[in-house]
Amino acid sequence: MKKILLLLAIPFLSQAQTVPDNIAARAAAIHNKAFTIDTHADVPINMMKEGFDIAVEHDYEKDGSQIDFPRMKKGGMDAMFFAVYLGQGKRTREANAEAKRKALAIFDKIHEAVRLNPEVAGIATTSKEGYKLHKEGKRAIFIGMENGWPVSDDLKNLKQYYDLGLRYITLSHSLNNDICDSSTDPDGPEFNGLSPFGEQVVKEMNRLGIMVDISHVSDSTFYDVIGLTKVPVIASHSSCRALCDVPRNMTDEMIKVLAKNGGVIQINFVPGFVKKPSQDQEISMKTLRMKLRQTDLSEEEKKVLRDEMKANNKKYEKDLPTVSDAVDHIEHVIKLTGVDHVGIGMDLDGGGKVIGLNDVSQIGAITQELVRRGYSEKDITKIWGGNIMRVLDAVEKHASASR
Repeated sequence: MKKILLLLAIPFLSQAQTVPDNIAARAAAIHNKAFTIDTHADVPINMMKEGFDIAVEHDYEKDGSQIDFPRMKKGGMDAMFFAVYLGQGKRTREANAEAKRKALAIFDKIHEAVRLNPEVAGIATTSKEGYKLHKEGKRAIFIGMENGWPVSDDLKNLKQYYDLGLRYITLSHSLNNDICDSSTDPDGPEFNGLSPFGEQVVKEMNRLGIMVDISHVSDSTFYDVIGLTKVPVIASHSSCRALCDVPRNMTDEMIKVLAKNGGVIQINFVPGFVKKPSQDQEISMKTLRMKLRQTDLSEEEKKVLRDEMKANNKKYEKDLPTVSDAVDHIEHVIKLTGVDHVGIGMDLDGGGKVIGLNDVSQIGAITQELVRRGYSEKDITKIWGGNIMRVLDAVEKHASASR
């Protein structure tokens, strides 16, 4: 089933005064045809909260949420990798077991959402399944894991998660874990890259067909992964350090090495990774985001935090990046490596937001900006989904040959 062009044009209307009709129409046509994929969506954080229904259209201005099935359809978002996310906790046997329990509960919630909405969405584990769902007019839900903590110290967990549909793991999050060093652990490196166990994890992910995701990891971890992996790797939600100098972003040299490996960097839309914020803004936003990620907040507490977020955004509005600033990162990668090694991983519901793109219903603005800059339909199709599906195919092909 084709997407409805009229609905797709809605996100462009707010910029209609400044965008020529021919660009808006061409962008809408390309967007309607392309298989659009975002590789990092934190909507499971909301799904795990009581009362949130992903099948119901929500309003960003009212509840701050950015993803649901109706808004995915409205924006022409064909596929997303829903993240099984856990912030790093204690690394004890008991804490590891609890991390696995929580991860399995998130897997269950994702599968339940799809099972309850069979006419709207389906689980996808391969490019073939994704394209089939796209042809049927359904949303393709892939699954990634943000932070390898639930792997614990048992490689058998990888197979269990793979069987549940997992197709990438972000090896670490904001702190070091038993797999590797993080780019942002305040205590600094622990292993100077991958741990011995982490090396086994990468090898087993290669064997099973799970993409290795190097977003969040330290630079030394990245180079260890590149030296070890037999298949292309991904950065599911990272941006360019040359344009925004923060540890979470990739240097030009790392991006070139990633491209030589055959991998892809999926550009992150978190403001602080797109455009360097003021110190005050960075502290304020980080504090509010961490508070909003809590799963035991009352409705009154959530409303207070959302109001604080709105006030904070208003206070620093002039400093927030735009869709154009985010596309600058896409273009920077293209200039470094060509168009085959960049994609989109906005981190919606996890802090991703730029001026001109509040939620998934407005993603057409990205296509419009790419068209305005002269990119072809072929190039845009690669950026929106072709590149990441190529990597997934390569990882699956290697795994099939290893079985």
